[in-house]
Amino acid sequence: MQRRHLLIAASAPPLLAGCSGELTPGFASWKQARESVLELLFRPRTLQGAWTLPQMLQHAAQSIEYSMQGFPEAKSALFRHTIGKAAFAVFDARGKMNHDLAEPIPGAPALDAQHALKTSVQRLLDAMEAFAAFKGELKPHFAYGELSRAEYERAHLMHLANHWTQLQPARS
Repeated sequence: MQRRHLLIAASAPPLLAGCSGELTPGFASWKQARESVLELLFRPRTLQGAWTLPQMLQHAAQSIEYSMQGFPEAKSALFRHTIGKAAFAVFDARGKMNHDLAEPIPGAPALDAQHALKTSVQRLLDAMEAFAAFKGELKPHFAYGELSRAEYERAHLMHLANHWTQLQPARS
């Protein structure tokens, strides 16, 4: 059965090549994502999930930073070239990502639950700005493997949008 899933996953990227579903509303552009991050300082929100809001923001910043620096750990080459590539192709075609919202990046430093919201927002904004200005070669994603600049930006936008589904208005 696993072999069958592997063969299906390996064939998915060519079948979906060129598909790019419309991104989740509010995250159709880097600018909109930055505005949504900054808005967290002015419109209090709570995070429904295992992490605090600052931890989620640190996690998102790590993901963007590692796309430029290199991820601390990677899935096997076989995984990245089959299942990982297929997963990204499906997310890309749907314009939406689904992943475990409490799973840290493999090998990344622990997320600080006590970190100030303002500091976490600033770290994510800084990572986004650095990515936008980055002229070097982007590093392979730990699960999806090699991604073009446009694919990476799209992956980051989908990643942020997926985490934003956990945000709720703060109760007074």
